[in-house]
Amino acid sequence: MSTLHRTIVRPIMTEKTSAGYQARGEYTFEVAPDANKAAIRDAIQRLFGVKVTGVWTANVRGKLRKVGKTSGRRPNWKKAIVKLRSGDTIDVFEG
Repeated sequence: MSTLHRTIVRPIMTEKTSAGYQARGEYTFEVAPDANKAAIRDAIQRLFGVKVTGVWTANVRGKLRKVGKTSGRRPNWKKAIVKLRSGDTIDVFEG
C-alpha cells in the first residue's frame, strides 16, 4: 500500500483544477516523476475506489526564482489529470 502513496504525491486544488472537475469530472494530482499512466490509474482506483477512464500526464518545469541577489530554481514535478467514470467522485476535491 505504501507504493500507492509514493505514486500519488498530493491532489492539486486550484481555481483551474476545480473548474475542470466541476465541468468535466477531471481531477488533478501531483505524481512521482517516474510514475507511468498504468501505475497512476491503478493507484487512483485502489486508493479512492473509483473507475478511471482516462489519464493525461505532463512534466512541469520548475520556475526560476530570485531571492535577493541570488537566484534559485524550484524543482521539476509531474502532473496527472485523471478522468473518472460518470457518477464517480473523489471526496478530497468536493470538500
